[in-house]
Amino acid sequence: MSVITLDSTTQSTITPLLGLSLAELTTWVQEQGQPAYRGKQLYQWIYEQGAKSLADITVFSKQWRESVKDTPIGRSTIHHRAVSNDGTVKYLLKLQDGQVIEAVGIPSAHRLTVCVSSQVGCAMACTFCATGKGGFIRHLYPHEIIDQVLTVQEDFQERVSHVVFMGMGEPLANLGNVVKAVNSLNKDVGISQRSITVSTVGIPGKIHELAEHELQVTLAVSLHAPNQQLRTELVPTAINYPIDDLLDECRDYVQITGRRLSVEYVLLAGVNDDPDLADELASKLRGFQTHVNLIPYNPIEEADYDRPTPRDIKMFVDVLEQKHIAVSVRYSKGLGATAACGQLRANQRN
Repeated sequence: MSVITLDSTTQSTITPLLGLSLAELTTWVQEQGQPAYRGKQLYQWIYEQGAKSLADITVFSKQWRESVKDTPIGRSTIHHRAVSNDGTVKYLLKLQDGQVIEAVGIPSAHRLTVCVSSQVGCAMACTFCATGKGGFIRHLYPHEIIDQVLTVQEDFQERVSHVVFMGMGEPLANLGNVVKAVNSLNKDVGISQRSITVSTVGIPGKIHELAEHELQVTLAVSLHAPNQQLRTELVPTAINYPIDDLLDECRDYVQITGRRLSVEYVLLAGVNDDPDLADELASKLRGFQTHVNLIPYNPIEEADYDRPTPRDIKMFVDVLEQKHIAVSVRYSKGLGATAACGQLRANQRN
């Protein structure tokens, strides 16, 4: 059975059951003196019926449930819930150690997407992003990532179809736990890997490492600028990762996985939205499979940026299209609940 080593900030060193496979849960129940078939029952109660604790699982005897009562399933509690006018729901989830993270449920006509966090806080410190303002606290464990999807699914009473790792944190800084969570979301929760997107600002070598896992997820790279000087101004950690090296690693990822790269580009008025920068971006992306998602800036109190005008957005799009770069404008949902791209910040703790 895989073992999660919890750090000193958590309240328990017992491995949570959420995130374990059917085989691992079967082994665990046998270790507790139960017959093997109980493993499948436990698996169904955790992943299909959303059991929050072993006490909920009534197919097991009260005596046995009492004997294993200290074993956590690994579910969080909803600390706060905010609903936007467009139906998007932002959740503050309180973890076992009292830390609070954010997850977002994004409904549309034929799908339910969950934007999940991969860390408590973030060390990337992007100047236009709320999460980085609070700094980095710790990585999330696989069960804490999976729990976000189950929580949204239960609250909406609807199957989650898509998952995007675009919440709090840098997923590739927590790659091991993110990969475990992706595999469980696929095999145990039933979400196609092709419906999962992993976003990154870029950490040297980590995109190659992700490719080695041979997942079929979509990789989204948060570029935000077409040259190293401007990118470093917006993403301070980019000073350690030249943009040409990052894009070379992305090209290798596309070649290894056969999956198209998604390029995320937050448009900031008067900063990175000039048509000449669009032309420079097109030159950088020429020659491999990419799709550019332009995201008009969503305001936060701590950053003095503005959203571009519709005219400036169109001019930027026109340049990319003229250069035969696939592009779309993504107007983020959840603005009314401060749940839009770049706005996530778990600041309601009481």
